[in-house]
Amino acid sequence: MPIPPLPESDAADKAEQTYGRLKEMLGTDAVPDAFLTLGRAPALLGDFYMNFKKFVWKDGKLDRRVKLLIALSVSLKEGSGAWTECLSDLAKNEGVSEAEVTDVAALVATNATYNTFFKFRTLSGTDLFDGLPVGLRAHAFQATAFDEKTVELINTAVSDLNACEPCVAGHVKKARGLGLEPEAILEAIQVAAVIYSGVQFTKSAKA
Repeated sequence: MPIPPLPESDAADKAEQTYGRLKEMLGTDAVPDAFLTLGRAPALLGDFYMNFKKFVWKDGKLDRRVKLLIALSVSLKEGSGAWTECLSDLAKNEGVSEAEVTDVAALVATNATYNTFFKFRTLSGTDLFDGLPVGLRAHAFQATAFDEKTVELINTAVSDLNACEPCVAGHVKKARGLGLEPEAILEAIQVAAVIYSGVQFTKSAKA
């Protein structure tokens, strides 16, 4: 049985309190729809709010704009319409354009192409395919409005979710070569972990 969203009008106790904190944090008059399903599990909603505030909303080694781009890549990768709409709106408030949202989607798709290929080499358990040409185009990695550091942070997060070990290693190496600190790279993964949890609960609620 699908878990329905918890409207603000029905929220009580911990859920009501967290809804209020969410609105205060986001500067909105209403709780975004993506958060409402989490309201059915108040403890999870509370954890998600605190994690979102710390790892996505607050500036750290990465600023909020970059964090929201990484968060958006997770929702797009997982095909969550609710979270993509929510995060797109929040990102646009940080100056992210429609074209840049499309660029994020293109990076997610390109990672899917390469992650599938290189993950197979690892999973095949053989060296038969080592040295054989990749043959797959990936110009989308260079054809975005983002700087190289942002691209590599997105690539690292998406490759991690796709469980492509050689891809993650390659993107971390490139990110380090661009001057990104280990703490900044880890922060990208923390962003991805937070959003992935919210997306997973929302998807489970619709099962």
